[in-house]
Amino acid sequence: MTQDELKQAVARAAIDYVVDGEIIGVGTGSTANFFIDELATIKDRIKGTVASSEATAARLRGHGIPVFDLNEVESIAVYIDGADEITDTGAMIKGGGAALTREKIVASVSKQFVCIADGSKLVASLGSFPLPVEVIPMARAAVMRQLAALGGQPRLRTKAGGIEPFITDNGGEIVDVVGLQIADPVALETQINGIVGVIAVGLFAQRGANVCLLGMADGVKTLTF
Repeated sequence: MTQDELKQAVARAAIDYVVDGEIIGVGTGSTANFFIDELATIKDRIKGTVASSEATAARLRGHGIPVFDLNEVESIAVYIDGADEITDTGAMIKGGGAALTREKIVASVSKQFVCIADGSKLVASLGSFPLPVEVIPMARAAVMRQLAALGGQPRLRTKAGGIEPFITDNGGEIVDVVGLQIADPVALETQINGIVGVIAVGLFAQRGANVCLLGMADGVKTLTF
């Protein structure tokens, strides 16, 4: 199976976790896009969605799926999103699509977090994928110095084909930290969150996944945490 076929398989499997008549949180990225396409086939069964990015909101609306501002809803039954890396404890690195802050917010208020990913995303320990950190622009250099002191090599994410900083939906910039050995994801998440100027870090360990649906060559494997 191709990687896209694996993503489609987990997107279809995730439909089983959609709660009828409720608000569904929807993530950002290629795997989440496959899920949105599947969700469109049952859109009449749900009350609506909360999107983790402007791109996701646009895709949902394009399918005629209602999108609510998080301030308009009292609870989210389930949040469904992909991951750049995930361990067998449910800790993740997310933010390759630069939506980490809103993803973290939506995940924090959801009753259940279902991660959907192809099997290559399952790792023994986090850190091979560069760790995204969203920062306030004026604090970028100061934050990068402190991230370097943690043992990583921070790199400013730029727009494709240019040198201008990539700007998030929140007006922040993204620093990708290469070369970190993340032995304790919860502790590192706490430490980086404590750096003044950091908006959010792409470690999802304090609030990790409850379920992970992994697309494998022989089918979808379910991990629970």
